[in-house]
Amino acid sequence: MAERVAIILAAGISSRMNTNLPKVLHEVCGRPMLAYVLDACRQVGTSKIYVVVGYGAEQVEERFAGSKDIIWVKQDQQQGTAHAVLCCKEHLKDFDGQTLILCGDGPLIRAEMFRTVIECYEAGQSAAALATTILDDPTGYGRIVRDAYGNIKGIVEHNDCTKDQLSIKEVNPSYYLFNNKILFEALEKVKPDNVRHEYYLTDALSIIIATGHKVVAVTAVRPEEAVGVNSRAELTQAGKIMQRRIQQKLMDNGVTIVDPVNTWVDARADIGQDTVIEPFTYIHGQVKIGQNCRVGPFAYLRSGTLLGDDVVLGVFTEIKNSTLADGVRARHLSYLGDASVGRNVNIGAGTITANFDGQKICRTDIGNDCYIGSGAMLIAPLSLRDGSHIKPGIVVSQDEVDKTENGN
Repeated sequence: MAERVAIILAAGISSRMNTNLPKVLHEVCGRPMLAYVLDACRQVGTSKIYVVVGYGAEQVEERFAGSKDIIWVKQDQQQGTAHAVLCCKEHLKDFDGQTLILCGDGPLIRAEMFRTVIECYEAGQSAAALATTILDDPTGYGRIVRDAYGNIKGIVEHNDCTKDQLSIKEVNPSYYLFNNKILFEALEKVKPDNVRHEYYLTDALSIIIATGHKVVAVTAVRPEEAVGVNSRAELTQAGKIMQRRIQQKLMDNGVTIVDPVNTWVDARADIGQDTVIEPFTYIHGQVKIGQNCRVGPFAYLRSGTLLGDDVVLGVFTEIKNSTLADGVRARHLSYLGDASVGRNVNIGAGTITANFDGQKICRTDIGNDCYIGSGAMLIAPLSLRDGSHIKPGIVVSQDEVDKTENGN
């Protein structure tokens, strides 16, 4: 089996997004767009991933600093997609394998699509393969031009299309697989002969076809997967599609989401079987929820939250960076921040942990089988032993607990 690498194009500046943040770092359901693209590459067996960066390169590299399979490649001037790929030449000039090429602003990509492209590429012993899609409104996309037998003749960018070509609905969402050596031979011949005077990667495909090599184009991309993000509106659209995917996967795994439209779940969340998520619940960050829990309505779970099994969180309850063991109940208007709560604890309505003293964040530790009355204010740092009973409406500090335990 041939070795496979990937090149991800992530150097562009998004003027339409009106942002100082590199486009590929904008988040979709809690993760940077680039993270989804990296995942898809890894799932189809890439040994190395070359990420071409330009604007905000330092920020992008810092965000993914722990990824050992990434090689960062700098594109100092954005002169088109073919130029971006050529920036990887020194790394890949001796590589004799398969090269995937895709864009870093396409978070809706699925690895299954690439597997289809790889199968077609290998079955036909092709020099290149690309995935296409059919769009009712193909505006802005390069059109797939085929001959009378259905073979691909080339790709024409939207701005260079004739009137007849503009009516073509089969488009190029920019998902490619190349024989690496043939790719770089073709790239050397690409000229900026277009209205934007840029070096187009699509021209490399035309050159490969013209030199007699086989290129296949397979309609393997769902219309939603073709959505690239070039504006805030498209970012929102991608987020909605991704949210539906996240929730569908959870429901397939045995989670009940009562009202998916009015629920938001982070891509990093892990939710156990037979848990019920009530409407207007917002789950953000790395959150893990056990089995047979009930969360919401109007609950807010923040990053670092870990719920055991059979936990009930009710209306307007917020949990942040806290661990709640099996059987905890916090049904109404409570805030638990930076806390550890033992088994079978009842948290009364309106109870909060005061975890920030103005300078530092402190923790609250609550033992097993405790009763915390309504309206209690727990001042961190605080540790309550097993079986503690806190009366409603009182302020509890460690000094007060120590005095009580010492009989004062």
